[in-house]
Amino acid sequence: MSEPGKVAVIGGGTMGNGIAHVFAQHGWDTVLIDVSRDQLARALATIKGNTERQVGKGTLTEDARQHLLDRISIQTSLDVAHDAKLVVEAATENPAIKFTIFRDLSRICRATTILASNTSSISINEIAKHTDRPEQVIGMHFMNPVPVMTLVEIVRGKRTAKEILDRTVEISKSLGKMPVVVKDSPGFVSNRILMPMINEAIYCVQDGIADAEGVDAIMKYGMRHPLGPLALADLIGLDVCLAIMKVLQDGLDKHKYTPAPLLEKMVADGKLGRKSGAGFYVYRD
Repeated sequence: MSEPGKVAVIGGGTMGNGIAHVFAQHGWDTVLIDVSRDQLARALATIKGNTERQVGKGTLTEDARQHLLDRISIQTSLDVAHDAKLVVEAATENPAIKFTIFRDLSRICRATTILASNTSSISINEIAKHTDRPEQVIGMHFMNPVPVMTLVEIVRGKRTAKEILDRTVEISKSLGKMPVVVKDSPGFVSNRILMPMINEAIYCVQDGIADAEGVDAIMKYGMRHPLGPLALADLIGLDVCLAIMKVLQDGLDKHKYTPAPLLEKMVADGKLGRKSGAGFYVYRD
């Protein structure tokens, strides 16, 4: 089992705060980094709320919760990642932003640091090109919500060292996760399968075949999905779904992976799902 150390998690959004939560729960000194102090405050509030629920359910003691929270610090500068054993980048799903972060990490981090990205679709090979150590770069794609979901999709780039792959798999297991290793390819495995399904569900609504509730009910009660595809799209973020569809379209097939026009319109209108308060459903929490 991997011994805990210091981990730097970059990005205080939904994925970043969940990743920080899980690492801190398993004994890692965790620094959560974001350029926005407001986002960091929201991230800490989310972690506190989620750990309160864990205590309420009996899956975490109050003492363990306090130790978890004590292990998390927040910063706005990447420089604090200089002595991290592992960095997990969970910033906005935007290639330019990720490339800039990894160029900076090359300058800041020690040569032995594992540089992982939680990207859900962007090429690990392309990210690695923006570093001076492509053998240290790997994909560590957690599932949302991170404290609940067990899968970590481990994406090995062409130049990822076997030692880095093995250590990342070991770290994932030590977090109580199930790592599955895949090759770098647009959307990897998870989103290459999931996003076209979500896209087709959106087409069903767009074409008037059923409303969102009907589509989700069919997939839940007919296909035994725990969450319908449109409720899941709202959870992921419709802007993220659109970005991944465009990655699949650019990297695989222009026609096959064309985003549904309704998806593009909803994103343009600011209806992004849970994080904006409205998507295929309305959220008041």
